[in-house]
Amino acid sequence: MSNNEIELICIICPIGCSIKVYKVLDNIKIEGALCPRGVNYARQEILDPKRIVMSVVKVKNGDLPVVSVKTDVPIPKKCINEIMRLTALIEVEAPIKIGQVIVKDVCGANLIATREVKKNS
Repeated sequence: MSNNEIELICIICPIGCSIKVYKVLDNIKIEGALCPRGVNYARQEILDPKRIVMSVVKVKNGDLPVVSVKTDVPIPKKCINEIMRLTALIEVEAPIKIGQVIVKDVCGANLIATREVKKNS
């Protein structure tokens, strides 16, 4: 594999196509994708890779000590460390509802709760 050749496994569907991407300057050639979605995946992964980020946030006065959170949209991979540092620093007050926005607009996404945390009685 040369510096301008990148191998990927497509994660869009269960087939898991083995894709080769050849990049020379601004030109990209994609081989091995069995559908247009695989081509789009490979192009996105090479030009601007994004991920959904999942973590936990501390909870005050809750029946659980933490609440699981995730970004509501994929964010650029370069922002993952920023979001992880943020989740380590914040603490929210119970009660927490599923889907509640914990932090608005961080790296272009909202950080939302993925479970309920009840207030301690």
